[in-house]
Amino acid sequence: MEYTVQKLAKLAGTSTRTLRYYDEIGILKPARINSSGYRIDQSNKNLLNMTQEQYDRFEKLGQEVLVTLEDAYKTGDPAGKLGQKVADLHKQWLCFTWSSYSKEAHAGLAQMYVDDERFTAYCDKKQPGLAKFLRDAVLIYTGTEE
Repeated sequence: MEYTVQKLAKLAGTSTRTLRYYDEIGILKPARINSSGYRIDQSNKNLLNMTQEQYDRFEKLGQEVLVTLEDAYKTGDPAGKLGQKVADLHKQWLCFTWSSYSKEAHAGLAQMYVDDERFTAYCDKKQPGLAKFLRDAVLIYTGTEE
Protein backbone atom coordinates (compact mmCIF):
# COMPACT_ATOMS: atom_id res chain seq x y z
CA MET A 1 0.00 0.00 0.00
CA GLU A 2 1.26 3.47 -0.86
CA TYR A 3 0.42 6.83 0.65
CA THR A 4 0.65 10.34 -0.67
CA VAL A 5 2.27 12.98 1.52
CA GLN A 6 -1.17 14.23 2.54
CA LYS A 7 -2.38 10.78 3.61
CA LEU A 8 0.89 9.96 5.39
CA ALA A 9 0.86 13.31 7.21
CA LYS A 10 -2.65 12.61 8.45
CA LEU A 11 -1.66 9.13 9.65
CA ALA A 12 1.49 10.44 11.33
CA GLY A 13 -0.27 13.39 12.95
CA THR A 14 2.03 15.92 11.31
CA SER A 15 1.84 18.39 8.47
CA THR A 16 2.55 17.91 4.79
CA ARG A 17 4.98 20.83 5.14
CA THR A 18 7.00 18.83 7.66
CA LEU A 19 7.12 15.75 5.42
CA ARG A 20 8.21 17.89 2.47
CA TYR A 21 10.91 19.41 4.66
CA TYR A 22 12.09 15.87 5.51
CA ASP A 23 12.34 15.23 1.77
CA GLU A 24 14.22 18.49 1.22
CA ILE A 25 16.89 17.70 3.82
CA GLY A 26 17.15 14.08 2.73
CA ILE A 27 15.79 12.19 5.71
CA LEU A 28 12.50 11.02 4.24
CA LYS A 29 12.79 10.54 0.53
CA PRO A 30 9.76 9.31 -1.39
CA ALA A 31 9.94 5.83 -2.84
CA ARG A 32 8.75 7.33 -6.09
CA ILE A 33 6.93 10.33 -7.51
CA ASN A 34 3.79 9.42 -9.41
CA SER A 35 2.70 10.85 -12.76
CA SER A 36 0.84 13.68 -11.01
CA GLY A 37 3.98 14.71 -9.14
CA TYR A 38 2.87 13.30 -5.79
CA ARG A 39 5.56 11.93 -3.50
CA ILE A 40 5.01 8.32 -2.37
CA ASP A 41 7.12 7.95 0.85
CA GLN A 42 9.70 5.10 1.28
CA SER A 43 9.50 5.11 5.09
CA ASN A 44 5.85 4.18 4.88
CA LYS A 45 6.82 1.23 2.68
CA ASN A 46 9.43 0.16 5.22
CA LEU A 47 6.88 0.41 8.01
CA LEU A 48 4.25 -1.56 6.12
CA ASN A 49 6.75 -4.31 5.25
CA MET A 50 7.66 -4.96 8.88
CA THR A 51 6.80 -8.28 10.42
CA GLN A 52 4.73 -8.11 13.60
CA GLU A 53 7.90 -8.86 15.56
CA GLN A 54 9.78 -5.99 13.88
CA TYR A 55 6.87 -3.61 14.42
CA ASP A 56 6.65 -4.56 18.09
CA ARG A 57 10.40 -3.92 18.46
CA PHE A 58 10.02 -0.57 16.66
CA GLU A 59 7.23 0.47 19.05
CA LYS A 60 9.12 -0.77 22.12
CA LEU A 61 12.26 1.04 21.01
CA GLY A 62 10.27 4.25 20.52
CA GLN A 63 9.06 4.02 24.12
CA GLU A 64 12.59 3.27 25.30
CA VAL A 65 13.82 6.42 23.54
CA LEU A 66 11.25 8.53 25.41
CA VAL A 67 11.94 7.00 28.83
CA THR A 68 15.71 7.21 28.39
CA LEU A 69 15.38 10.80 27.16
CA GLU A 70 13.57 11.78 30.35
CA ASP A 71 16.24 10.07 32.49
CA ALA A 72 19.08 11.58 30.48
CA TYR A 73 17.56 15.05 30.72
CA LYS A 74 17.70 14.83 34.51
CA THR A 75 21.49 14.47 34.30
CA GLY A 76 21.76 17.76 32.41
CA ASP A 77 24.58 16.31 30.29
CA PRO A 78 23.83 15.46 26.64
CA ALA A 79 27.44 14.23 26.27
CA GLY A 80 27.11 11.90 29.24
CA LYS A 81 26.44 8.17 29.21
CA LEU A 82 22.64 8.47 29.22
CA GLY A 83 22.63 11.37 26.76
CA GLN A 84 24.62 9.35 24.28
CA LYS A 85 22.56 6.25 24.95
CA VAL A 86 19.37 8.12 24.00
CA ALA A 87 21.03 9.39 20.81
CA ASP A 88 22.01 5.83 19.89
CA LEU A 89 18.54 4.50 20.68
CA HIS A 90 17.08 7.27 18.54
CA LYS A 91 19.33 6.22 15.66
CA GLN A 92 18.25 2.58 16.06
CA TRP A 93 14.60 3.65 16.06
CA LEU A 94 15.07 5.75 12.91
CA CYS A 95 16.79 2.90 11.11
CA PHE A 96 13.60 0.86 11.26
CA THR A 97 12.02 3.19 8.71
CA TRP A 98 14.91 4.94 6.99
CA SER A 99 16.30 3.16 3.94
CA SER A 100 19.76 4.52 4.78
CA TYR A 101 21.26 6.36 7.74
CA SER A 102 23.56 9.35 7.68
CA LYS A 103 24.87 11.39 10.57
CA GLU A 104 23.89 14.58 8.75
CA ALA A 105 20.29 13.48 8.29
CA HIS A 106 20.08 12.39 11.93
CA ALA A 107 21.44 15.75 13.06
CA GLY A 108 19.06 17.56 10.70
CA LEU A 109 16.07 15.71 12.09
CA ALA A 110 17.12 16.46 15.66
CA GLN A 111 17.49 20.14 14.77
CA MET A 112 14.04 20.10 13.22
CA TYR A 113 12.63 18.82 16.53
CA VAL A 114 13.70 22.19 17.95
CA ASP A 115 12.94 24.37 14.92
CA ASP A 116 9.40 23.10 14.35
CA GLU A 117 7.18 24.12 17.24
CA ARG A 118 4.87 21.16 16.70
CA PHE A 119 7.69 18.68 17.22
CA THR A 120 9.02 20.68 20.15
CA ALA A 121 5.56 20.60 21.74
CA TYR A 122 5.37 16.82 21.24
CA CYS A 123 8.84 16.18 22.66
CA ASP A 124 8.40 18.64 25.52
CA LYS A 125 4.91 17.61 26.61
CA LYS A 126 6.19 15.78 29.71
CA GLN A 127 9.19 18.02 30.36
CA PRO A 128 10.07 21.33 28.69
CA GLY A 129 13.57 21.16 27.24
CA LEU A 130 13.55 17.54 26.08
CA ALA A 131 13.64 18.46 22.37
CA LYS A 132 16.72 20.66 22.84
CA PHE A 133 18.40 18.04 25.00
CA LEU A 134 17.80 15.35 22.37
CA ARG A 135 19.09 17.67 19.66
CA ASP A 136 22.23 18.41 21.65
CA ALA A 137 22.80 14.72 22.40
CA VAL A 138 22.37 13.79 18.73
CA LEU A 139 24.70 16.57 17.57
CA ILE A 140 27.37 15.25 19.93
CA TYR A 141 26.66 11.64 18.94
CA THR A 142 26.96 12.41 15.24
CA GLY A 143 29.95 14.73 15.67
CA THR A 144 28.09 17.56 13.96
CA GLU A 145 27.92 19.99 16.88
CA GLU A 146 29.31 23.41 16.17
